[in-house]
Amino acid sequence: MSGLYYEEFEVGETIEHERRRTISESDNQRFCDMTMNQQPLHLDAEFAGETDFGRRLVNGLYTVSLAVGITIPETTDGTIVANLSYDDVVHPKPVFHGDTIRVQSTVTDKRETSDGERGVVTMHVEAFNQDDELVCEFDRTVLSLKREYADAE
Repeated sequence: MSGLYYEEFEVGETIEHERRRTISESDNQRFCDMTMNQQPLHLDAEFAGETDFGRRLVNGLYTVSLAVGITIPETTDGTIVANLSYDDVVHPKPVFHGDTIRVQSTVTDKRETSDGERGVVTMHVEAFNQDDELVCEFDRTVLSLKREYADAE
């Protein structure tokens, strides 16, 4: 377990996540297939080539999912009760096959639950490509274990 317990999160701290991931054409294809998203902008090279982007885009929901996954080891691995929400998702730049994504999370809020046994933590998550362009951002809110109550869970 490498995640943080509620009391270890500090409002204002930014966590630079160590893992990065280069997105392949196969990653995008499999994600579209699994989610039944057949948008030609993600799958059809001829169609996408005639758009303003000039080539296929990576599915935006895959980008969000990848960003969340990258954050897990340093934030909530083994210390989470539940993800509560993903809010204000924005994709300011497109993601293409071959882009390498890195992620950082900034803790923006935390509060104890009414029973005092857990805590709610909100993080602003930002994903960047290999050129340090912001390609996705959102707020992730989690219900986190407190260390003293972790064994009871």
